[in-house]
Amino acid sequence: MSLKEYNKKRDFAKTREPPPAKPSNGKGHHFVIQKHAASRLHYDFRLEIDGTLKSWAVPKGIPVVKGEKRLAVHVEDHPVSYMDFEGVIPKGQYGGGTVMVWDIGTFEPLGPTDVDSGKLHFVLNGKKLKGEWRLVRMRDGDQWLLIRGGDDMRPISKKMDDTSALSGKSMKELAGNGRVWESNRRQSSQPAKAAAPKPAKFTEPMKARLVESPPAGDWIYEIKFDGFRALAFKKNEVVSLFSRNEKDFGDKFSEVRDAVAQLDVEDAIIDGEIVALDDKGRSSFQLLQQFEMGEERPPLFFYAFDLLRLDGKDLTRQPLLKRKSQLEQILKNAPDAIRYSSSLGNEAKPLLAKVRKLGLEGLIGKRADSLYEAGRRSGAWIKLKLHQEQEMVIGGYSDPEGSRTHFGSLLIGFYEGEKLKFAGKVGTGFTEAILESVHSQLKKIAVDKCPFANLPERKNGRYGKNITAAEMKRCHWVRPVLVCQVKYSEWTQDGKLRQPVYLGLREDKDANDVVRERAAQP
Repeated sequence: MSLKEYNKKRDFAKTREPPPAKPSNGKGHHFVIQKHAASRLHYDFRLEIDGTLKSWAVPKGIPVVKGEKRLAVHVEDHPVSYMDFEGVIPKGQYGGGTVMVWDIGTFEPLGPTDVDSGKLHFVLNGKKLKGEWRLVRMRDGDQWLLIRGGDDMRPISKKMDDTSALSGKSMKELAGNGRVWESNRRQSSQPAKAAAPKPAKFTEPMKARLVESPPAGDWIYEIKFDGFRALAFKKNEVVSLFSRNEKDFGDKFSEVRDAVAQLDVEDAIIDGEIVALDDKGRSSFQLLQQFEMGEERPPLFFYAFDLLRLDGKDLTRQPLLKRKSQLEQILKNAPDAIRYSSSLGNEAKPLLAKVRKLGLEGLIGKRADSLYEAGRRSGAWIKLKLHQEQEMVIGGYSDPEGSRTHFGSLLIGFYEGEKLKFAGKVGTGFTEAILESVHSQLKKIAVDKCPFANLPERKNGRYGKNITAAEMKRCHWVRPVLVCQVKYSEWTQDGKLRQPVYLGLREDKDANDVVRERAAQP
C-alpha cells in the first residue's frame, strides 16, 4: 500500500493528522502502537519498513501471553511522521475519534521485512512491550494474526495501560471537552452526559411484504438497503437510536446518533436504515458485521426514508409523499452521516434492471398515498429482491474438522407457529474472527436438548441425509435466541436451503419473529 491511499482518505484542512511526506531513507526500525477510540476502540500496530509505517488494526488488543493470537487487519500505510501523532481526529473524518500513543520504541527484525511474503518476525523494545512477536497473513489478504512469541510478559498495570507512552495523558485528557471513553467502546462524541432515555412511546417500524413481481397502481420505488433498520428519536437535545425490536443502537452507532443531534429540528421521529458502504457505494451487511467486530472501518450512513413526527405533530396519518417532502426539507443541511433516501421513480421493471447491473439488493415499493402503519405488514409497502436472503434462527452447531477452528457449521431454522423447523447447515462465509466471536456467544447459551421439532428427520422409516440420529449425538445445541442473516441459491422441495452462506448476526430481530419468507402474488 502507498501513501496515496492515506492521502485519499483524509482532508488535511480538517484533521491534525500529518500530511503524507516523502518516504524516509528506509533505514529506521521504529514502531508505534496507537490506542484508537474511533467507532470501536482498537489498537493500531505500525512498523517502520521501507520508509513508511506498515499498519494493522488490532481489535482486541496486543497479545502478551506466549502463543496468544489476535486478529490484525492490514490497513493503508502511514507516513513515518504519524509515529508521534496523538489527539482527536474530528468527527466526520476518516477514523474520527481519540488517538493515544500507547507504546513506542524500536524493533529488531528476526527475518526478512517483506510484507508481501506474509510473514514478519521481530523483537519489540518499547516503553511497555518487550520481546518477540510474529505477524502471519491468513488466507484473506487483509487479515493477519499477531502472535506473541518468546516468554510471557509481566502484566501491564492499569495505570500504564490507560496512559500515553509519549505524553502520560489518558484518553479522556487527550479527548478534552469531557469526552469519555471506557469499557472498550465509544460512549459519546459529545460532552459526557446521562444516557438518552428510551422514548416515552416506542413506534414499531412499518414492514414491507415480499412479492414476486411489481404490482399495478400508483407506486414509488426506493433502493432496498442491506443494513440495520433504525428509528431516530430527537427531543430537543436528547437523541435516541433504536432498532426495530427496541434495542438501543446509540452507543453502537454513535456517529449516527450524534449526526441526528445536529439536525435543525427540536422534535422528530425519523425512520431509516444504518448501512456500511463498500468501495463502490453499495450497502453491505457483511461489511457492517466486520465494522461491529472492529475488523473494518467502512463509512457508516443513516439513510432516512420516512418521517413519523415533526415538532409535536403526528405525521403517520399523512400520505407518504407528504411525509417524504417534509423529511427532505429537514435534511437539506444534514451532517454527512445522514442521507435522504429519495424515490427513484414509479417504473419498477427498468429500475430493477438498473439496480441489478449495479449489484444492489433490490427495490422497496410504496404506495404513493400510503399511511404509516406502525408494526404492520399490510402490503402497502413491498420488497422486490434480486438476491435470495433471509434471517434464520441458530439452534446448534457441529464440531470443526480439518484446519477449521471453533465450529464446523451452524444449524439453522425458522418458526412455523410455535415449532422451530430445521432448514439446513451453513458452513461458509466465516472468517477466523467471526468463528471465534460466534462460538463465544454460542457457548453462553448451550442447552442439552435439540430445539428443532423436525430433527432427526425420518422418511419412510429411514433417517434423512441432512442430519441422522447418529450425527445428532455429535451436535451441540443452543437456546434458539440468536438470529443470523444468510444468502442462498434456492429452497429445496423438502424445505431446506441450498448453498447457504453466512452473512452475519442480526441483533435487530427477535428469533420468534423469524418465519420462512414466501413471495406473495402482487
